[in-house]
Amino acid sequence: MNGYAMFVTKDPTEQHNLVEKHAGLVKRIAYHLVSRLPASVQVEDLIQAGMIGLLEASRNYNPQQGASFETYAGIRVRGSMLDEIRRSDWTPRSVHRKVRMVADAVRRIENDMGRDARDHEVAELLEMDINDYHQILQDAAGSRVLSFEDPGFFGEDGVGGEAVTEGKQQGPVEMLQNEDFQRELSDSISGLPERERLVMSLYYDEELNLREIGEVLGVSESRVCQIHGQALIRLRARMTEFFPKIKE
Repeated sequence: MNGYAMFVTKDPTEQHNLVEKHAGLVKRIAYHLVSRLPASVQVEDLIQAGMIGLLEASRNYNPQQGASFETYAGIRVRGSMLDEIRRSDWTPRSVHRKVRMVADAVRRIENDMGRDARDHEVAELLEMDINDYHQILQDAAGSRVLSFEDPGFFGEDGVGGEAVTEGKQQGPVEMLQNEDFQRELSDSISGLPERERLVMSLYYDEELNLREIGEVLGVSESRVCQIHGQALIRLRARMTEFFPKIKE
């Protein structure tokens, strides 16, 4: 832990030093996110958005809250980047509709069967070819950063959801800090099939890319993408308290 972790002054010079000292955090998060996004997304745009988040963090950080500055800043930086991505969402609405449709099918099967839904069962319920189903899984993994880092991914209209607590709308940062959401998310991830849980761990905790995960699992990069997409959709299907159900 560096010398700034537990003490922050509002003095402009100290704030400048704090931002300068943690600029590497912004770049690290930006390059991790951009590795999952289409080539049209420029890492420079993410860094710019992240620096704004870092500046805000340096002004608003309160060490008495218990978290280190790096932890607090990381949340604000990532939130700023996700906001920037959401403002320029490139994902066709058709992809969002298909993801919601598949999540609804997964939920129906798991409620009926009392176990994890299998690929061929979901495809059969939706009356689609298994290859088309796998394409939806790949689109789900690649369409947004998402995933569970950005609850807006699961929004009803496909362009950003909202959670309401005591009448106040929450953004991605506030929702990630929501204890109920964190607890439900942790439980839902723990309940994923073993391979999906492993992919989530390697991707988000160990920060391996899809190729590296494929080498660990002994499968192709495209198959890892499908497993990742299936995990995201399964989480959406199971966390109905936080993410709205598809309308019939």
